[in-house]
Amino acid sequence: MSDQAPRIAIPEPNSTEPDYNQCSWPQYASAVEACGAVAVMVPLSESPATVARIVASCSGVLLPGSPADLNPQKYGQEPVPECAPADSAREAVDELLLQDAFNLHKPLLCICYGTQSLNVWKGGTLTQHLTSSLDHKPGRAVTEAHSVAITDRTDLLKNFAPAMTVNSSHHQAVATPGDGLEIAAIAPDGTIEAIEQRGDHFVLGVQWHPERTFATSPASRTIFHEFITASRDWKPREIRESVAR
Repeated sequence: MSDQAPRIAIPEPNSTEPDYNQCSWPQYASAVEACGAVAVMVPLSESPATVARIVASCSGVLLPGSPADLNPQKYGQEPVPECAPADSAREAVDELLLQDAFNLHKPLLCICYGTQSLNVWKGGTLTQHLTSSLDHKPGRAVTEAHSVAITDRTDLLKNFAPAMTVNSSHHQAVATPGDGLEIAAIAPDGTIEAIEQRGDHFVLGVQWHPERTFATSPASRTIFHEFITASRDWKPREIRESVAR
């Protein structure tokens, strides 16, 4: 394990609402820094080459929430009236960061919109607007919105079994998990609340916001601590080339 603090790439949440960014990005940064890491902002206005240079200096990737919704055409649907406008700049940066994380097996933590971004990038689909009687969008002030059941298909959330209580601030959710992604947690109404990729690559997506309850929730702190520990332990994958003779 390296003694050097791991650097975590965190993109700006949104390209059109600077006030939202100023309110939300520091919460993600504060959580990773409290665990001994360095938060590295990835501006959405930078070129792909610059984004690539930034993420190359990092050993973990965190995809945050956003007021935008993913372009539903990316998963074969037309937008419903409740679907918020897409943010093409955020989508482009997310795709670059996801590619880097999966190519090099860098630990990946995705939160709310970030979870949906991961799922769609992996070929999954989303429910564009939740219509359940369970309130999934009570707002920032509600720290305990509803419970989630931890499934037996999770490795990364198994310490929270069989259930935990989470905050909630979303109107979309995973419908069909993407390639290689397992359902890790489910809300009482059946909404998928967490996904992960099992194995030796840390990949976790949660629909709730553990960064908002980092100071008060041991479960939220555990999620970040495990992500940062994996990022500290990360080493570049060895590339072995085979030369035909």
